[in-house]
Amino acid sequence: MTATLVAERLHTFYGKSHILHGVSLEAAEGQVTALLGRNGAGKTTTIRMVCGLLHRDAGTVHVDELEVNERALAAKARIGYVPQDVALYPDLTARENLEFIGRLYRLRKKLLRERVDEVLALVDLSDRGDDRVDAYSGGMKRRLMIARALVHEPRLLILDEPTAGVDIEIRRTMWDFLRETNERGVTIILTTHYLEEAENLCRHVAIIDKGRIIENDRMPNVLRKLQTETFVLNLREPAREAPNLPGFGVVLVDDRTLEVEVSKDKSLNDIFVRLAAQGIDVVSMRNKVNRLEELFMRLVSGASDGAAPPLVAGPGR
Repeated sequence: MTATLVAERLHTFYGKSHILHGVSLEAAEGQVTALLGRNGAGKTTTIRMVCGLLHRDAGTVHVDELEVNERALAAKARIGYVPQDVALYPDLTARENLEFIGRLYRLRKKLLRERVDEVLALVDLSDRGDDRVDAYSGGMKRRLMIARALVHEPRLLILDEPTAGVDIEIRRTMWDFLRETNERGVTIILTTHYLEEAENLCRHVAIIDKGRIIENDRMPNVLRKLQTETFVLNLREPAREAPNLPGFGVVLVDDRTLEVEVSKDKSLNDIFVRLAAQGIDVVSMRNKVNRLEELFMRLVSGASDGAAPPLVAGPGR
C-alpha cells in the first residue's frame, strides 16, 4: 500500500530541552490514524513539524514522496491542516473565508466557486455560507475550519483535537463527516483526547509519551495487547454479596451491579454459565471503560514509572 505520509526520526529541541526523541510516523494511503498522548506529550509538535510549520533539528518528512522542507510549496499543497484553535476571519462570510484560502492555493475562479460550494455542502453549511462567521456557533466554526482545510483537495488531512469543546451531537455528526471524507480517498491523521472517538474512527493508532512513540500499530493489534478487561454486569435481582467466580476478579458495586475483571484467556460465556448456576440473571453488560482508554492509561503509566517503553521506528503491518 502506498504511503501518503512518511515521517522518520524527528528530533527537535527547545533551548536545552529535547522535545521529540526520534519520532517516526507513517500513514498509508486512505488510512485513518489516531495520534494519542497526554497534554505536553508531543502530539501538536509532531503534526506541526509534519506540516512544515515548525523547525526540526533532525529527521525527514515526506508527503507523497515530496520532502516537506525541500519541496515546501508542492508538499504543503497536498496537506490540509485543522489546528486546535479556531482561526477564521470573523467579519467575513464563510464563503469569503473559503475563497480567500482558495486564492492562496491559486485555484482558478470557476474551480474555486465549485470547490467552495462542494465543501460547504460537505460540512452542512450551504444554507449559512453567506453569513458572517462571527454569527456562527462554536460547532459551525469547527466545521468551517475543516471545510477550509479541504478546499484545495488535499491528499492528507491533519486534525488537531477536531471535536474539543463541542457537544455530543456535533461530535457524532463530525464523526460521520470524517468517515465520508475518508471514503473519498483522503488520508486522515487526528489527535484526540476522546479515545472512544479514536477507536471508532481509526484503523491505526500511534501513542506518544514524553516525545517518544511508545506504541504504533493497527488498532486491532494494539487492542489485543490488553491483557484484562473489566466488565460491568447489571443484575435482574438484588444480590447480598459478590458471587463466587474462581479465576475472575469480582466486586459487588451495589446490590444490582457487578464488576468482573476478565483476562484475555478467559471466556465471558463461562461467567454467565457460573452465574446462572448460582441463580443470578444478568440483564445487560458493558465495558467499564473504553478498551483503548484502558490500554492507553496502562501504557503511559508504565512509561511514567520508568519502564523502558518499546520505541517503534515505524508502524506495524
